[in-house]
Amino acid sequence: MKMIDGGVTAAKGFQAAAAAAGIKYQGRTDMALIYSEKPCKAAGTFTTNVVKAAPVKWDRAVVESKKKPQAVVVNSGIANACTGEEGMRYCRETADEAAEILGIERDSVLVGSTGVIGMQLPMDRVRAGIAVLAAAKKPDLASGTAAAQAIMTTDTRKKEAAVTFEIGEKTVTIGGMAKGSGMIHPNMCTMLSFITTDAKISKKALQKALSEDVEDTYNMISVDGDTSTNDTVLLLANGMAGNEKIRVGTPEYETFKEALHCVNETLAKMMAGDGEGATALFEAKIIGAKTKEQAKTLAKSIVCSNLTKTAIAGHDANWGRILCAMGYSGAEFDPEKVDLYFESAAGKLKIIENGTATDYSEEKATEILSRPEVTAVADIKEGNEEAAAWGCDLTHGYIEINADYRS
Repeated sequence: MKMIDGGVTAAKGFQAAAAAAGIKYQGRTDMALIYSEKPCKAAGTFTTNVVKAAPVKWDRAVVESKKKPQAVVVNSGIANACTGEEGMRYCRETADEAAEILGIERDSVLVGSTGVIGMQLPMDRVRAGIAVLAAAKKPDLASGTAAAQAIMTTDTRKKEAAVTFEIGEKTVTIGGMAKGSGMIHPNMCTMLSFITTDAKISKKALQKALSEDVEDTYNMISVDGDTSTNDTVLLLANGMAGNEKIRVGTPEYETFKEALHCVNETLAKMMAGDGEGATALFEAKIIGAKTKEQAKTLAKSIVCSNLTKTAIAGHDANWGRILCAMGYSGAEFDPEKVDLYFESAAGKLKIIENGTATDYSEEKATEILSRPEVTAVADIKEGNEEAAAWGCDLTHGYIEINADYRS
């Protein structure tokens, strides 16, 4: 497996485009198109929030049907959430417009929206944007990057990843783009991720691989503890790599899962590190656990702790906050056996041993915690399982961004 430059256009047969439709933002692109030359098998995972945006309902229906999607139209600025029947009608109108211009069926169009909840889409601008997107779509790297930039809201940077790997004698590619900066706490954040592959794979294998991997990637990040109304991950496979069909239970399926995990984890960490107002990506890693679930519960509790997040923002080795967060996680462990380390590009330092502080250097700890990527490793000494979760520090910038986000 090899990481390569690229995103949603890295795989064979996929094109992308961006357009400035003026939906909410001015002076920047705010609509994106992903298009496949051939119809695709589709898999998806969606928000568990009871309040679901219209695009979530639309996409779930398409993914669960026997339809083969060929395009995704995404807008930023307005979430099309809590918009009633009018919002669903706008999904249909978006799909109708894209289908007519692209020459495909309405049920072959998936939609995505991100932004302010409760506002209605200006459909005249959406229709005009679709026409621009259809005319501009290209298979090159720059077009994929432009699409990744167009779906940003409070994100400060675009998020793309791609890998290639071999199935038989065929080279297969998986690429993707994502957005997410605030309202990030997926159960299956506002988080959108669009993954494309030229693999030939059964729909069952595609959905199984995505559903299982989401649990160890997107569901292991948190910025602010808020699960969005719009969380969506879509995975499209057009089969153009020409490999033998990948099926569940085969070595080829395991290879595909490994490559998908690489893309998903990369995008998830990009989102966590680009949290609103963040200055650092914060990773919590639990090792020595009895079960995977125990490790995941403990790691997620650490990255979700506001007190821990503010300590990271202040470059303060306040290890008691981490042990406290582990203690209220709901997972059982012996705090008097825990070893805790802080590490970054500046080095690694043992902070506590068997539940009590070591004679560590505060100056060295501050140096380690001052880097843009920081990891806390807790060894609970109960087994061989481990898990990681990702978040970010919590700064004044988060409040400033969200205090006037709607207005």
